[in-house]
Amino acid sequence: MLEYFHNVPFSVTVCDKDGKILEMNETAERVLSHGQHIIGQNLLDCHPEPARTKLMEMLKNHNLNAYTIEKNGVKKLIYQSPWFDENGEFAGYIELSMEIPMEMPHYVRQPKP
Repeated sequence: MLEYFHNVPFSVTVCDKDGKILEMNETAERVLSHGQHIIGQNLLDCHPEPARTKLMEMLKNHNLNAYTIEKNGVKKLIYQSPWFDENGEFAGYIELSMEIPMEMPHYVRQPKP
């Protein structure tokens, strides 16, 4: 699956229903792993509080989590979505993390009558 995201300028990370990292694209590995191989590790072990507790709640409740952050003058959109297997069972999360401009246009599109 991640072959589509091999050279994109945003991070893609996939974990299973217990938080075990299944896949990461190159950008995610570079940004998140700090030079260490973390595929196979549990995301719960990679997050300090209060993020760890938030992740435990997400794994239990399967809710979408989306927000923006700013760090070192860089703003990012973090989008964490549950994914489901072919039987419709909760299978884990897919996280997209991408840099976005500090100021960006927002458009409200109205449906045509």
